[in-house]
This record gives sequence, structure tokens and C-alpha cells, in this order.
Amino acid sequence: MALTVNELKGRRIGVCVSGGLDSKTIAMRLRQAGADVLCFTADLGQPDEKDIRDVAKKMAPCGVETVIVDCRREMAEACFRTILAEATYDGGYWNSTGIGRAVTVKKLVGEMKRRGIAVLAHGATGRGNDQMRFERYTHQFAPKMAVYAPWRDAALLSEFPGRTQMCEFLAKHGIVAFPGGKKRYSTDGNLAGLSHEAEDLESLETAMTIVEPTMGVWPMKAPAKVESVAIDFVKGRAVAINGEKLAPFDLLVAANRIAGRNGIGLSHALENRIIGTKSRGVYEAPGMTLLGQALRYVYQAVLDKRATTMFGELSRFVGVQIYEGRYYDLATEAAFAALETYAKHASGTVELGLYKGNILFQSLTGVKASLYFEADASMEASDGLNPVSSQGFAEIQSVEARSMAKAGQVKA
Repeated sequence: MALTVNELKGRRIGVCVSGGLDSKTIAMRLRQAGADVLCFTADLGQPDEKDIRDVAKKMAPCGVETVIVDCRREMAEACFRTILAEATYDGGYWNSTGIGRAVTVKKLVGEMKRRGIAVLAHGATGRGNDQMRFERYTHQFAPKMAVYAPWRDAALLSEFPGRTQMCEFLAKHGIVAFPGGKKRYSTDGNLAGLSHEAEDLESLETAMTIVEPTMGVWPMKAPAKVESVAIDFVKGRAVAINGEKLAPFDLLVAANRIAGRNGIGLSHALENRIIGTKSRGVYEAPGMTLLGQALRYVYQAVLDKRATTMFGELSRFVGVQIYEGRYYDLATEAAFAALETYAKHASGTVELGLYKGNILFQSLTGVKASLYFEADASMEASDGLNPVSSQGFAEIQSVEARSMAKAGQVKA
């Protein structure tokens, strides 16, 4: 049974907050209900947050302490695993929010358990994906921990039907808040990227370009010259950019900066939500897009035909698993293990040209396990594949083709 606000008196509750109007309202209302409230927020390297400590300052007037949990290292690691797997979702979405929720909930639940918290409260709505992700991950890492979802609580929904009512409630407790003007869209961000959705973006008659990029620029505003970038990979993981070796977090920050200024990684999708509805999203993921495309060129060199097919199946599977809040499932781990087997030969240096949203291949070097040999691929006379040898193979293929024709399976 779902918890209601009237059942939380005397219970110690960990509230996941962002510092916004919703977070303040929930924290204050739970305190009013007699709950022992402690707030938590995750530092995921959010590019739209100037200083993560501001969240604690914003929540302080509500009379609550906010614990800031550093998740940057874990976020970077999850991003690199996702890139290794090339695990995108509908429309090429790099699963930035899905990755972020997996990292956030695991880390925050651990912190809450250490502080004796028995109930986790989240501000996800009852219409989207995050409610499923928050609750599934909570119960994976704390099976006995209860979950309170304020925006599925009928009593709270009737009390706060809109932003105006939230502001009025906070004002009664001496907290100044403003409903603000109508937003054109909402944004959620972390190291992997930003997702923009809702409000004006819900109409398919609204162009995706109403979004003002945070991590870069639209391609038409990018420099009118090609910027070259070199990325070194070892076993499917980027280890250096433009010759500089960096830790995963710093490397992704650098990739975001370089790709962002060249208009890379902006995409649009009508994605299939976990609950069965469709959602429109405009996404920014410059670094993930850059590193993912660069690694794809290495995979093209080292994976044979059947390995490429199997890799694609596993990649799609992992993309769905991450989106649906199943990052830590056994099936996901097994798929990652298989993908890492394919990635063990994916080492080398890729040089790319970035130009107004486009990623142009320039060179691929140092790939010792490459299956590409110029002599075999050449259309000119060479010491590679003898074209005469293909005669027998062509004849064998023709046997099947003639059989289909005789059987009437192929109409002339």
C-alpha cells in the first residue's frame, strides 16, 4: 500500500531534493506532518548547476539539513560503461537521466541507511519514468525501506494543485517563494547530458530549437571551421583526449566542452516511456556523442560480421535496461560482461573533425587488432584476396538462388 502524508508522523524520512519549489513544499509539508526530515541531493557534475552547495542554501529556510552526496566518480564510471556498450535508447538518446537515477538512488540510499532512515521520499510525478526508477532502485538496495511519492498522494495533490498553492503554503511559514512565469520546458541534467521536455515541447508543432542549449550551441551557431580532436581508447574506454591523459570525470568534462562548442550531440526523440505512453524529449549529450562515435569507428575495425551483429543486440538490450531502471540487474551485468569481451580489442587512436554538428572521420591509427587489411580490400591488383578465388563461393551462393526461383519463392 502507498504511504500518505498523514501516516508519516514520527518517522525519519530522507527526501531527495533539488532545491526548487516542489522540494521546499514537500520538505516543509512533511515537517508539518510531524516527520523527522533530512534532505539529500546528489552531485552528478550537473552542467546547469553553478554550485551544488546552493541546493542546501535553498532548502535551509525550510528548517532542514541537506546532505550533499558526491556521486561524480560513480557517474563518470556509469557513463563510460554506457559508451563502451553504445547503449542509447529511442532516437539515439544517451540515457542521461536513466544513468543519473541509477547512480543517485544507489548512493543516496546508502547514505540514508547509515543515518537510520526508514522512508525515502522523491518528487517524481506519477506520469513519468523517474517514479519507477526511484522505487525500483530503492528496493534493490534497501528492500525494507519504504517509499513515499508525494505527487501520487491524493491528499497532497488536492492540497497543492499548482505552483500558486505551494507558494501560499510556504509564505505561511515565512518562506518567500514565487510561482514564476510559465516555463517553455523543464530540464534535468548531469555529467552525461541534459534532457528537456514538457510544457511547450509537448506540442509536436513546436520546433526543438526553442531549447536554449546549456552544454554548447546549436550547429548553426557553431564556428565555421573544422576543429580536429584525437581520442585514445584502451579496451573500449577513452583514456586521453588530444594527447592528454585524464581521469574519466575530467575526460568527459573536456569532451563535453569540445563537442558542445561545435554543436555536437543535440537530438530529438519521441521515446517510449516505461509506463507505456510516449514522451517528447530534446537532448544534449555532446561528450557522450563524441566519445560514442569515436569508439564506433574502432569497433568497426575490430569486430567481425557476427560479432558486430551480436554487439548490436546486446547494446540495444542494455539501452532498454538502463532506461527502465534495471542498470544493476543480473541480466544487465551479464550483457555488460559480454560487451566488455568484444571491447577488449578496441584500442587505438581516432582523429575526428568537428564541424557544425557533424562528426567527420579523419584517421584511425594504432588499432593492433584491426581486421581491416588494405590488400584484401583493394579493388586494384594486390597481394591480398585473389579475385579468382571468389568464383566457387559465387557458384555456391547461386545454388540457393536458383532453388528459390524453382520453388516459386521469388517472382520474376
